[in-house]
Amino acid sequence: MLFSPFIAARYLKPKRLYLSIITIISVIGVSLAVWLLTVVIAVFTGYGERIRDSILGFEPHLVINSGGIIDDYEQPVLTLLEQPGVKSVTPFVTGQVIMEVTNSRGTYRKAPMIRGIMPPEGEELERMRKKLKQVRDPEHPDDEEKFVPVGDFDINGFYTAVIGDGLAAGMGIELGDKILLFSPTDVDTLMNAVSRAEEAKSDDEKKKWLDDIRERTAPQELTITGIFDSGHFDFDGNVVFTHLETAQVLYNFDLEECHGIAIRTDDGFKANQYQEELYKVLTDQYRILTWGQIHQALFDAVAGERQMMYLILFMVAIVASFCTMNTMITVTFQKRAEIGLMKALGAREEQVASVFLFQGIIVGLLGVALGLLIGWLTVQYRNEMAGWLGEQFGINFFSEEVYKVDGGLPAVIQMKDVLIISIGSFLLCVVAALIPATVAASMQPAKALRSE
Repeated sequence: MLFSPFIAARYLKPKRLYLSIITIISVIGVSLAVWLLTVVIAVFTGYGERIRDSILGFEPHLVINSGGIIDDYEQPVLTLLEQPGVKSVTPFVTGQVIMEVTNSRGTYRKAPMIRGIMPPEGEELERMRKKLKQVRDPEHPDDEEKFVPVGDFDINGFYTAVIGDGLAAGMGIELGDKILLFSPTDVDTLMNAVSRAEEAKSDDEKKKWLDDIRERTAPQELTITGIFDSGHFDFDGNVVFTHLETAQVLYNFDLEECHGIAIRTDDGFKANQYQEELYKVLTDQYRILTWGQIHQALFDAVAGERQMMYLILFMVAIVASFCTMNTMITVTFQKRAEIGLMKALGAREEQVASVFLFQGIIVGLLGVALGLLIGWLTVQYRNEMAGWLGEQFGINFFSEEVYKVDGGLPAVIQMKDVLIISIGSFLLCVVAALIPATVAASMQPAKALRSE
């Protein structure tokens, strides 16, 4: 066995204990830093991927608009369908509406976003069906593994709608219920008509304006045919899908008009490449946005918080490395006589320095390995641990309403993050051991032995 590693291992093994207390503390300090970094970064990575998956599974990969209303969508739609890699193309009308529902709980009103699209078909329909809310199969109530979707993604009729489960739960809406949608474009007309009715000089004129108000503000009555669960609260609590023509009527559009055109491609992660190709075949009046650009602010926020947590938690690793340095300095002064004896017997300065450097390496390796193991176990059982801690302290550690995703606490361990954390923490331990190693190497044999 090599001289320096052998002596370093011996210094870590005191006479009565397998490992010294200070060495155990150093290893625990490094382990805690690695564990904390691994778990927190895994949660941020999982949160970002959960949001990305919910968006990619529900939103179009590309959206084309003209900064307002597209007057004739048929020609660009035909052009887009001819492009390689384009799986589906649908014009859409989107915007806020006033929704009213009356049930046993009372009458509720809300202003969700309507999304009028062409009824999906084929693969697109199957993809949307996978997003339907799943409930326990009523025919097998005792079987916890059997679930059935709530309705179907059916917007083939002009008087049908599919809504998110968050919206349905908030307003007490169930499958088959009726909802009323009022167009916001009628508000100005309504206010003008009310003003004229108030200024009417005769009852007949007033009745005329009141009848005009009733005619202009007649809502669209729709039947709920499905309830979806996208996994993203912003969608589930704020979106109503209807037939394109229903939305066109609500917004007083002609049948050839829409707000934009939604595109699904073979690979959502190549949306930027498709964007460049589509710009070549469309006229300059159109603007093309990828799903990443549409939700850029959200992804930037998650990425920024992730990088900030990296910086903050590496400070914890630096503190752990100071703990290692303190251990090495303590060992150095405890072993002054041994150091003097080694140098008196002919040990070179670099050999003496290597003894304490290898101590730092051993502490770093043990700490990193133990921290990664504990981190991996924490990530694997994160939801059970979060649930138990929540019950003990009465705290919801991952509120689905706040973080806008459901399915429990997300976490994904990436090999890149593991390498960064492991190598970074290990190097900090090695650097921390350099100072005591230098002190030990510079000791004079006579002075070291005289101190005893």
